[in-house]
Amino acid sequence: MFFVDTIEVAGLGNRSYLAGGPRTAVAVDPPRDAERVITAAARRGVRIAYVVETHLHNDYVSGGLELARLTGAAYLVPAGARVAFERVPVADGDTTEVDAGLTLRALATPGHTPHHTSYVLQEDGRAVAAFTGGSLLIGTVGRPDLVEPRLTDELARAQHASAHRLAAELPDDTAVLPTHGFGSFCSAGGGGGDATTIGRERAGNEALIKDVDAFVADLLAGLDDVPAYYAHMGPANAQGPASLDLTPPALADATEIAARLAAGEWVVDLRSRLAFAAGHVAGAVNFEADGQFAVHLAWLLPWGKPVTLLAESPEQLARAQRELAQVGVDRPAAAAIGSPADWVREGERPRVFRRASFAELAEVYDPSGRTVVLDVRRDSERAGGHVAGSAHIPVHQVRDRLGEIPAGTVWVHCAGGARAAIAASLLDAAGRDVVAVDDSFAAAAASGLPMARTAPAADRAEAEDPAA
Repeated sequence: MFFVDTIEVAGLGNRSYLAGGPRTAVAVDPPRDAERVITAAARRGVRIAYVVETHLHNDYVSGGLELARLTGAAYLVPAGARVAFERVPVADGDTTEVDAGLTLRALATPGHTPHHTSYVLQEDGRAVAAFTGGSLLIGTVGRPDLVEPRLTDELARAQHASAHRLAAELPDDTAVLPTHGFGSFCSAGGGGGDATTIGRERAGNEALIKDVDAFVADLLAGLDDVPAYYAHMGPANAQGPASLDLTPPALADATEIAARLAAGEWVVDLRSRLAFAAGHVAGAVNFEADGQFAVHLAWLLPWGKPVTLLAESPEQLARAQRELAQVGVDRPAAAAIGSPADWVREGERPRVFRRASFAELAEVYDPSGRTVVLDVRRDSERAGGHVAGSAHIPVHQVRDRLGEIPAGTVWVHCAGGARAAIAASLLDAAGRDVVAVDDSFAAAAASGLPMARTAPAADRAEAEDPAA
């Protein structure tokens, strides 16, 4: 009998896997905090004999090299991936015996990257599962535009061919176990779901029901922006990531926090957006320490800029530090634990801003354009409808486009409140008067706000002229 354990990496929108038999196992696309995989193996009472990568990851720092070092496992990496460390190169068709009667067969599935490789788990020669990494996902595929812009069209066509290869060579009941597709920006969008098989994908995945030209055209038209920090993940994984260091950072007092802000460093408040709006250090920005906070922080933080973390507890700080390490933000410059009362200097008061609903926005909305409404959702979200007259700057662009936002009180919203809170904190740190709309976007129309649709090509022009 075989087993497959799923290791959720929810903060990245990814999954890793541990699969094997009664004695030995293989780890697939392990996260940076490799001890999670070791714990899973210990729970099963198996030895990790192999660690495999489907590709050099663009969205997180891999724990594969460290896991192989800690366990003595063979580290299997696609032969076409250029890396600076010793590994076992894997080519199309290679097989590896994981345990008695249990083998892993490599299938070249280029598209997400040129060297992408899927691995088919076979029990007594019968395919039971396919670890598809960033190739065939649930209802979609991995995006093909993360390697080199000039290769995007070619890789999109390769994704189509790879999906068809998997569907042609594997039985319908083969479990499809992708790494991406659970919120990761490595997914090309669409799809969704928790589990699937080759048969289900054959019936519903656009890569398998559209011809190649239609598939490629639709795929490329639907791609959103790439997180800025992705540019640093591939090179880090190719070089060989350093060992993870999760020792707590040095603690800072109110004077040091103020000095770091004055020096232009980032001070990040990890508390809830409710707590932040009710009182915070002037100049600090708010990234709630849950969900995909590390992805958004790494996306917005100028790469390499020192960051100080403000947490309400040591446990919150430790969790945030672990999440940030996944995306290459390894060592915070400093930290502080407590509340704004501990973080502001004597004689200073915490800064506050207002939170509101769409109904409250509707009460003050001026159709002539004098009410400044800022939509910080992604382009694909805005295309489905927006508040008429609103400016549009996706949250990851707000820091660099503050000068484009009209004067006056800014009512900032997203789809549910979390990204609006980030943007509101950036505006507040810049000295703007801001109201964070902490509400579901579905309530916008219900509140009586006028709604509109804008062609994506016209979106930037409207952002620059909210009265348009």
